[in-house]
Amino acid sequence: MLVGGGLPAQTNFQFAFLSDTHIGSATAEEDLRASIHDINALSNLSFVVLSGDVTEYGSREQLQLAKQILSEIKIPVHVIPGNHDTKWSESGATDFPHIFGDERFSFEFGGFRFLGMHQGPLMKMGDGYWSPQDVRWLKETLQKLPDKNQPLIFITHYPLDDGIANWFEVLDLLKQYNTQVALHGHGHANRAYNFEGVPGVMGRSNLRARAGVGGFNIVTVRDGKMVFAEHPPGGETKPAWTTVAMAKRDYAGDTNQYPRPDFSVNTRYPKVKERWQFNTGFTIASTPAVWKDLVIVGDALGIVRAFELKSGGVKWTFKARNAVYSTPDVSGDCVVFAAADGNVYALDTSDGRELWRYETSRPIVACPRIVDGVVYLGSSDGTFRALNLTTGKPIWEFAGVTGFVETRPLVYQGKVIFGAWDGHLYALDAKTGALAWKWQGDRPGALLSPAACWPVAAEGKVFIVAPDRKMTAIDVKTGEQIWRTGDYQVRESIGLSEDGQRIYVRAMNDFIYAFSTTASAPEKVWELNAGFGYDINSGILIEKDGTVFYGTKNGLILAVDGRTGLMRWQHKIGTGVVNTVVPLSNKEVLATDFAGKVVLLVAE
Repeated sequence: MLVGGGLPAQTNFQFAFLSDTHIGSATAEEDLRASIHDINALSNLSFVVLSGDVTEYGSREQLQLAKQILSEIKIPVHVIPGNHDTKWSESGATDFPHIFGDERFSFEFGGFRFLGMHQGPLMKMGDGYWSPQDVRWLKETLQKLPDKNQPLIFITHYPLDDGIANWFEVLDLLKQYNTQVALHGHGHANRAYNFEGVPGVMGRSNLRARAGVGGFNIVTVRDGKMVFAEHPPGGETKPAWTTVAMAKRDYAGDTNQYPRPDFSVNTRYPKVKERWQFNTGFTIASTPAVWKDLVIVGDALGIVRAFELKSGGVKWTFKARNAVYSTPDVSGDCVVFAAADGNVYALDTSDGRELWRYETSRPIVACPRIVDGVVYLGSSDGTFRALNLTTGKPIWEFAGVTGFVETRPLVYQGKVIFGAWDGHLYALDAKTGALAWKWQGDRPGALLSPAACWPVAAEGKVFIVAPDRKMTAIDVKTGEQIWRTGDYQVRESIGLSEDGQRIYVRAMNDFIYAFSTTASAPEKVWELNAGFGYDINSGILIEKDGTVFYGTKNGLILAVDGRTGLMRWQHKIGTGVVNTVVPLSNKEVLATDFAGKVVLLVAE
């Protein structure tokens, strides 16, 4: 029952607010077990919410361990993933709902509705992004509330600000209801926020960091207030550090004008138009393949569609048993891709008919490369494979990979070259699968691996960029390092000119550079201050007919002269990550994004 102020009458309860447990990091398991010991000993707690970054990098082993530890809690536990559970996930974040039962939650307690969902990002570096399927779930859940005035508690991982590229989609939705507070983690500290009038509370990480013990928050809901107090395991609960006053919220009466994404760049280049757009309604985290007059790409629902290139009409569809985050490759009349159901699929490009499938033991997020009738493909089960394109039968397997693979391999001078999330770049003999060499950078750590980068090669050199912010040239024959530089703040985006004379790299702030492939040391050909701001997308720079194309983490597509570095045009298609684009000419480019859109842009 709600009283006139839009709050439940005589509400009095407590719950534990955990965040950023990071199972897999140094002290995480011990810290979580210590917190659970105290949670079980505190008799007044009714339930637990855990607002993401449950694990360090979302592996099945880490998720299973976290689930096992959390199952020791004697009261209900409600969990969502965070960016560490989704970005570096060997399963494309599909293991999380299988292990925890769901990746969202909705429950009622004490007259309040608690709603939890995550914001990724999925597989790519970039801002957080509310997936279209999650926004749809939230909207439908809110619409089904029996009482539209029921007070809401929203739980997510990131703060509800522009650290989430489409923060406004959810924030505007929450402001249509009686949202009391948004709880989140990510910053590893206790902090109070205000999100356009919506109270926000960041909870500390459960990790001890530099302290002797970790900790969590005990939240007391009583007398129209929500009171937050930190509890260190083995100690006494500290005095309250913040209080949220609860009342019937009327966000409609707020006349402030809040910032929203700026699309004015499109007015500066009015000749760039969208010829067609198709919205799948589900996250797309891969790049389309083009075959004759068809465009082929998969989505988070596992639907692979073939679009007519001229119109965007759907020619055929195929349904995998789980999400498809693998960029397909095409050879002849066969398109090959992998899925989070663990299968590699080959379809007839003309009608989507299945030709064969190859089953593995784990979800696959890697991208295939087809060369001379052989499909080269990494996986999440520690094995890199070469499959016969006609039959799908293994030609050879290399079982020495200790991290999962997401990249598209490079086949160059008889070698298959790829990075993995184990810190290494591998070179295998293309005919036998034997290890030719293995390279590792000078900064150890799985999260610094050259794994998201699609390697490029020219002049006998392999070029990579990695999260360690360094660019490296490696001798393809020996695996010896030719040169390496950290002067340009690069990350995972690289590309090769059509004539093989230049590599293109995107820096993390504003700049795109071209370097010579022939030089024995880093030799800059040109630089462009493109003005896109901070960008950490892992999309590849692609040149077509002398124009270099690139899509940023915030929906901006750039077209740059490959020889001079002059900007030709820009166009913003959305707010989230643009996957590696597919230029059809120097005036036409295909793009997909996290919003689930497939777009054909034309510069008239």
